[in-house]
Amino acid sequence: MAEDHGSSRHMSASQKELGDEDARVVRVGDAERTNERLDFAGNAVRTAKYSPLTFLPRNLFEQFHRLAYVYFLVIAVLNQLPQLAVFGRGASVMPLAFVLIVTAVKDAYEDWRRHRSDRAENGRLAAVLSPGGAQFLPTKWKDVRVGDVVRVVSDESLPADMVLLATSETTGVAYVQTLNLDGESNLKTRYAKQETLSTPPERLAGAVIRCERPSRNIYGFQANLELEGESRRIPLGPSNIVLRGCELKNTAWAVGVVVYAGRETKAMLNNAGAPKKRSRLETHMNRETLFLSAILVVLCALVATLSGVWLRTHEEELELAQFFHKKDYLKRDKNNDYENYNYYGIAAQIVFIFLMAVIVFQIMIPISLYISMELVRLGQAYFMIRDTRLFDESSNSRFQCRALNINEDLGQIKCIFSDKTGTLTQNKMEFRCASIDGVDYSDIARQRPAEGDRVWAPKISVNTDRELVKLIRDGGHTEQGKQTRDFFLALATCNTIVPMVTDGPDPKKKVIDYQGESPDEQALVSAAAAYGFVLVERTSGHIVIDVLGEKQRYDVLGLHEFDSDRKRMSVIIGCPDKSVKLFVKGADSSMFGIIDKNVNSDVVQATEKHLHSYSSLGLRTLVIGMRELSQEEFQEWQMAYEKASTALLGRGNLLRGVAADIERNLCLLGASGIEDKLQDGVPEAIEKLRQAGIKVWVLTGDKQETAISIGYSCKLLTRDMVQIVINSRSRDSCRKSLDDAMAMVNKYQSFSADPQLRVPLALIIDGNSLVYIFDADWDEKLFEIAIACDVVLCCRVAPLQKAGIVDLIKKRTSDMTLAIGDGANDVSMIQMADVGIGISGQEGRQAVMASDFAMGQFRFLVPLLLVHGHWNYQRMAYMILYNFYRNATFVFVLFWYVLYTGFTLTTAITEWSSVLYSVIYTAVPTIVVAILDKDLSRRTLLKYPQLYGPGQREENYNLRLFIFIMMDSIWQSIACFFIPYLAYRKSVIDSSSLGDLWTLSVVILVNIHLAMDVIRWNWITHVAIWGSIVATWICVMIIDSIPIMPGFWAIYKVMGTGLFWALLLAVTVVGMIPHFAAKAFSEYFTPSDIQIAREMEKSQDTHDATHPEVQMSSVSRA
Repeated sequence: MAEDHGSSRHMSASQKELGDEDARVVRVGDAERTNERLDFAGNAVRTAKYSPLTFLPRNLFEQFHRLAYVYFLVIAVLNQLPQLAVFGRGASVMPLAFVLIVTAVKDAYEDWRRHRSDRAENGRLAAVLSPGGAQFLPTKWKDVRVGDVVRVVSDESLPADMVLLATSETTGVAYVQTLNLDGESNLKTRYAKQETLSTPPERLAGAVIRCERPSRNIYGFQANLELEGESRRIPLGPSNIVLRGCELKNTAWAVGVVVYAGRETKAMLNNAGAPKKRSRLETHMNRETLFLSAILVVLCALVATLSGVWLRTHEEELELAQFFHKKDYLKRDKNNDYENYNYYGIAAQIVFIFLMAVIVFQIMIPISLYISMELVRLGQAYFMIRDTRLFDESSNSRFQCRALNINEDLGQIKCIFSDKTGTLTQNKMEFRCASIDGVDYSDIARQRPAEGDRVWAPKISVNTDRELVKLIRDGGHTEQGKQTRDFFLALATCNTIVPMVTDGPDPKKKVIDYQGESPDEQALVSAAAAYGFVLVERTSGHIVIDVLGEKQRYDVLGLHEFDSDRKRMSVIIGCPDKSVKLFVKGADSSMFGIIDKNVNSDVVQATEKHLHSYSSLGLRTLVIGMRELSQEEFQEWQMAYEKASTALLGRGNLLRGVAADIERNLCLLGASGIEDKLQDGVPEAIEKLRQAGIKVWVLTGDKQETAISIGYSCKLLTRDMVQIVINSRSRDSCRKSLDDAMAMVNKYQSFSADPQLRVPLALIIDGNSLVYIFDADWDEKLFEIAIACDVVLCCRVAPLQKAGIVDLIKKRTSDMTLAIGDGANDVSMIQMADVGIGISGQEGRQAVMASDFAMGQFRFLVPLLLVHGHWNYQRMAYMILYNFYRNATFVFVLFWYVLYTGFTLTTAITEWSSVLYSVIYTAVPTIVVAILDKDLSRRTLLKYPQLYGPGQREENYNLRLFIFIMMDSIWQSIACFFIPYLAYRKSVIDSSSLGDLWTLSVVILVNIHLAMDVIRWNWITHVAIWGSIVATWICVMIIDSIPIMPGFWAIYKVMGTGLFWALLLAVTVVGMIPHFAAKAFSEYFTPSDIQIAREMEKSQDTHDATHPEVQMSSVSRA
């Protein structure tokens, strides 16, 4: 049981608690009656989204949720109208159709794989008890129903969520592996109730289970069982249910009744994946898209207005200009008779011209950008997943990218919120010391317990204290000896650990592997075993402990599990001498309030002193207490406990009330100190992150002294920091502490003007103070204090307080936040942050399942953020801006042509070149560069963490850069249009030939522009960029080779002249002058940190080339 993690995952307080009238009623072995009133979900699962009939309409509906796609659909529809037809009807649909088809093919392939998986899953066989109860018959999983009794054998998967009725073990225990459900490989124990264990399944007909409605909480279950002919209800909880997808292990067989099937199983309810988030870069992109829309409207309005002026000026001459309609313009039909040609007036013509201009200039909004971003993110995720430096060998887990749409956010993080246990530390607990009856046993020698004639060999070996061992063995008749024995008896009994006993290499000894979900409990039980109190057996009703060589059975009369509100757990034990004892362990903040301090007050004071000492060493502490119960107390508690544990309405609150009534006036036995070592590389990682300008906040459930000690160990806190401590016990003292903290911040901020005099500040605050602050709406003042500090350390915080701290920063700043944790109590924090990272550790996979990314070690944050985050942000920012520039350049070329052709909205560039430009001609190079290009090497980015700053300051994507690239696109469009136009203005060249020249000029220009910005070339980049130009040339030649096309043979007419090639060169040179000049000026006169680092890399490469004896790692050229 950890102070900040422990068994908090077992809490079901978040579940919706139900009364009998709303409970699910399951009749054991009678699926027909169970389902006749309410037809519960069948066991067939369907993860596929579409069916053959619904795929097309549903997929199109989902795709058209993107407003850009709706925009291009409207454009395509407008082009179908005769009055607005600019392009051919097929050509106008081509860009949208291409994007829709590519996305649909991808979705269809993914859904086909899901269909195939569903068929395999639904077709598996299970043994279901026949209606008459005669035998178990093989039944497909899809045909299993709620109420069916199912038999599962060892190593078989469970077909549904089932309440255990019986197992092959006489104790009713079953071992299950939940690897497929939560990723944990250690075995869990589940129990069949004693009332059903000895009864054959066919004789349980008539029994009724009332349980809660389906819930996503895989660690919670509330139900009761009522046997036929009995009025007493038997409580059922999480230890009595086995879940779909788990495997039965080390148990020959188990029989259970299905209570949840198919989509209502906990496994399927948790199959929703990571929460949807949108990257900040994409949000800014949408803003720029609105600007482009405004530019589009201005261009179209300008064309329409000028055309209206032209029409008004030449109204009498319209008969000569057949493009514009005239009221009396006559046209002959098939019979050579005259018919009126519709003319709607100048006002209508202006509207038509405006809409036609929208059609011509439509690619100002880059339709291919969305699919390009998806492909780039997929490529970036591939390289992150394949990065061996993010692979954790200890847990054999590789990096997981669970949210593809926020890869680039990794390059803009300013604040990290981290859990401590299992995130900064290894969560591998080792018992280090104990305070028993006021005596400190912290000087534990590095010796193992003597083997002697021991018959038990726990897998985890614990160093023991010689004096303590002697006291246990020889001092049993003294008061101190009795206290010591009770202390270790409490460690061995007050837990949920299950011993797995196997044969060892020595036939005289049995190996014990303590399986449990809390590393703290494993360490404490192992410590008890080392001192002679060996837990060797656990069932739902009793445990067996080998006490100094003598097996003793203890009845487990009741268990109040740990939760983050009580911060303690308790067990009531029936001892061999017929006495009933209550053992309680928990955090000191929750335990000293229920200790009887009137008895042995000196022991209490000594224990508190020892706890402070242990915490200062960075140890995790727990306080142990006990009380012997009288028969009257026990019976009163038992009645209340049975009533609460069988309730469906408010069970959690009722059980907490029962626990509070019995957990009082305890005798203090002592306290324990457990060491949780830091993960490898944590201090170095925190230092690197700090150098990168990233603030690290630690939010932990540990006590203040422990958190501070760990803070120093991991270099979060330094000796030169001034600590501002807010640790209040009342509302008034909290307000005063805030005022004092604000005064201290103001005092030290007055020196901030001189960096040499600046004093770093650290805020240390506890969860109790946060309660007062948030309740009194003092969070604004807390924010002002926290944001001024270099480090924030929050102690004794609850899960929702962690999320509240993250929200405190998110609401008041634009800083990108990242939360990282490994336990269920970190889920709310992970989901609140802009980026959530789950650690695949000892505390299950709830944090991983709620995260955007998952990895094995905290230190992996350094390469993830400083390397991949930097690359992802820089490349995605460049790709978005480049797409805007590329399309705008093409649109402005069309715009100049429209102005010089009397606003006719005809285009010299073929309609197919117009629609293929952003989809085929220029799409591939930008995607390849956005995936493969790296502005700096991994080595440089790790060596100089300050290079992470441009992403935080949004230097690669901002409004200034957007304006600059739009001005550049205008200049390049002028070069593309006017240089060929002026060269050919007195020639007889047709417009189609000139249009082909413009097409090739633009494609060459934008690709040369891209090539100038590429930092690291490889053969794929060369093929993409130069191949794109070649592909465009081939496409233009093919289009002009089709006789029915308006530009038939146009390219061949001009390609053979020297002027054609000279113009291509002139356009490229003139068009690139501003871009080249800006790059040269920036690099030589106002270089950024990135440019300086790049020059350093070039110098290093030159040095290595001239000094071959210097060995370079392949990483430096990555």
